[in-house]
Amino acid sequence: MLKKVIFSNVLVVNSLVGIHLMPRDSSETRKRILEAANQLFYSDGIRAVSVDLIAEKAGVTKKTLYYHFESKDNLAAEYLTSRDQPNLLAYQRWFTETNGDIVEKVQSLFRGVAKSANHPKWRGCGFLRTAGELANLPGHPAIKAGATHKKNAESWLSLHLAGNGCRDADLTARQVMLLMDGAFATMMVHHDPSYIEAAGEAAAQLVRMNLS
Repeated sequence: MLKKVIFSNVLVVNSLVGIHLMPRDSSETRKRILEAANQLFYSDGIRAVSVDLIAEKAGVTKKTLYYHFESKDNLAAEYLTSRDQPNLLAYQRWFTETNGDIVEKVQSLFRGVAKSANHPKWRGCGFLRTAGELANLPGHPAIKAGATHKKNAESWLSLHLAGNGCRDADLTARQVMLLMDGAFATMMVHHDPSYIEAAGEAAAQLVRMNLS
């Protein structure tokens, strides 16, 4: 009987210790780590930022970081995945808030990016920058996350073009996004938003030519 009581008490103690050692708010901790990675990766790049630096900025131990993200590669992929919907929502907002036809709405995407580029913390397209950094690692999960975002943006635009009478909506959407990505890349060289605005004018002409 005494052995059963002792064994039972040990289980209770171990259970309480286990509860104590578990993160008190696991989802908030994960969110804090991802936010830190977002800021550092976007500002300084993937290769330049260490796991130790991310953990320090998030206010956690490296062990805690690895509890939530199995590797730096995995965290880099999550960084880009977390930017997918916010970027698409920004496109959607610029698109819907613009009065006028589909030509004006497409051009508004470029105007929106040009405005964002004036912010002192703007560092270009995080998806393209990451692809450039990891160009020798085509199978990297962050490269796949970036490709998914670009496809999502292209599909979103194609859907709107088709709904507004644009011929060859898929091809036109791809050409517009090529202009957008070209403008992003050129901005990294010149740091001049007028290049994005010029790309927007070209995109507008392209869409206009393909309207039924």
